[in-house]
Amino acid sequence: MCVECGGSAQFFGFCGSFLMFFRLAAYLNKEGWFGGVVFALATFFLTPAWGGGTAVASDTSPAALQPAALNHTGTFHLRQIDPELTGRGVNIAAVCRSFTYLDGQPQNDYRLNMEHTCFLDSNVGFVDGLAFEPRVSEHSTAIGGILVGRDPNGYHPHLGHFRYEGVVPDARIDIYEFWRFIVNYVFGGKELQAEILTMSVGTAFDDWWVRGIEHIAEADGLIVVAGIGNGSDVFDPVLYPAAGANVIGVGVIDSVKSHELSTNLGVFSLAHPEHSSVGPTSDGRCKPDIVAPGNCLVPDDNSREEYGTTGNWSSFAAPMVAGAAGLLVQKAKSEPDLNLAVSSEGGNCVIKAILMNSATKPPYWHKGAVSKADDHYVSLDYVQGAGMLNAKRAYEQLIAGRARGLDTQAVGWDNNTITIDDRPENVYRISIPTTKQKIITATLVWNRAYEDEYPFKPLTQAVDDLQLELWAVDPNNGDADYLIDYSDSVSNNVEHIHCPADPNYSTYEIVVTFSDVAQTTDAALSQRYGLAWDVHGIDSRDSIWWYDLNYDGKVDSLDFTVLVDNLKKANEGAAEYLLGDINADGVIDINDVIVLMNHMGLKGQVTNDRVVREVSKTIH
Repeated sequence: MCVECGGSAQFFGFCGSFLMFFRLAAYLNKEGWFGGVVFALATFFLTPAWGGGTAVASDTSPAALQPAALNHTGTFHLRQIDPELTGRGVNIAAVCRSFTYLDGQPQNDYRLNMEHTCFLDSNVGFVDGLAFEPRVSEHSTAIGGILVGRDPNGYHPHLGHFRYEGVVPDARIDIYEFWRFIVNYVFGGKELQAEILTMSVGTAFDDWWVRGIEHIAEADGLIVVAGIGNGSDVFDPVLYPAAGANVIGVGVIDSVKSHELSTNLGVFSLAHPEHSSVGPTSDGRCKPDIVAPGNCLVPDDNSREEYGTTGNWSSFAAPMVAGAAGLLVQKAKSEPDLNLAVSSEGGNCVIKAILMNSATKPPYWHKGAVSKADDHYVSLDYVQGAGMLNAKRAYEQLIAGRARGLDTQAVGWDNNTITIDDRPENVYRISIPTTKQKIITATLVWNRAYEDEYPFKPLTQAVDDLQLELWAVDPNNGDADYLIDYSDSVSNNVEHIHCPADPNYSTYEIVVTFSDVAQTTDAALSQRYGLAWDVHGIDSRDSIWWYDLNYDGKVDSLDFTVLVDNLKKANEGAAEYLLGDINADGVIDINDVIVLMNHMGLKGQVTNDRVVREVSKTIH
């Protein structure tokens, strides 16, 4: 212990910072960067005002609504806009794995705890057919709570009283035991009475049953949602069926590290490779497709009234997205002009495109590698997918309506077909004001085809591939037209564009066409697709998660350590997914270190509980 300071925490924090300064200085000197930044570093580390930041502000008032993660995804805000959006009339199939196996046989412990208060009014059915007495599963109970739970008088000793309401509390949900589902509905071809299938089950391999589920999605327009896997900490690669081409693969966003339960359940950062599996797939496709929170308050499997927490697992992010899809399905079924969005022919592509296109771009979102060199050929971020689920924006995009001819609205969607002989490209012309900088986002989705019986071999060839283009257009001078951006990934059946509009142009064309590979064939190609697009303001740079690299709600020396380690890995050519390109110039370097230095001491803010309380007034 130091005699002069009595071994105080402040002293040890100062010593740690001082040692870090010399560590970084040595590294910068080795890399030839030392001279230009040493003074700034010394000033930064030795200034007493820097004390390692401040912990996340903790709102200790009782949480008005649970699961609080639904506020983060915009679901509660959406219900404030349209209180009737509760999933009524929507049928969801949830496939849940038995947790106990004897001699390879499932023991039927896959059910929800239907004795819990939050399920008393829920429309839940079970489809198993096993001879064993059915038993309750903690995993399934949590998924059911996130989807259809409802309890106006919930209570937790660390949260107080709250109103509990799942994403689609009025939906019909049928719970299927995994292997019975595979035998009867995939292998056996029994018709599934559902618009949405959600699975929090996974395998590392593209097995026959995975391809069978993809066939059902393509043949029936079934919306299939699954958790992508739980990252490197548990040695999970991207898991199937989430890694399947026709499935919406969902990664998980980490909640902030906090001793306050209300903060832990209500404030979320980014998806991280340690906890959310990273693409690409073995055949080069981008996964996940989208990310969502997973840490939720859920009903206890052994109690009638108690609640527990799930933790940051993709199993519980998947029902977040499946439920949001259910809200879109409910709305689309209720209005004739929107019916085509849930058609059995390509409707799953439309809903997938809308969910992905409306997703919020988190800090560090980029296509493929940190470098921008692969942006035209890699559709999505390998960890963040298209971004974070935004149910409110997805709803707004759906109700904007289908494309209205060549000249169409600035926000919308389409369910259409392109034929290489008759119509080799479909064009969507939009107009936007030139007064403010805007971002144009467009997402193109189509299904891969499989044989309709075991072993469900792939039918789709490389020549079926589509391409998405964005052109700036001058209606008065065709010579001034130019290609702003394009997405042409050979492996993916998803193409995604997210780029700034040119302030000198007000007219743009989104073009769906066959890829160069497809156009070299003599085959009479025809492909159905779903397309979504919108125009919005530039992405915010205000988020603390640009700088809080260890997601503990404060920017301090620990984040500096993460950045320096990632900088070293990047310079050594590491292939892993790394955070740290703070200034988004396509490389992690000393400039990012300087930006981080300028944000030391920044603290996070808890979601505004007043807004949550206001939203709760409209939920019954």
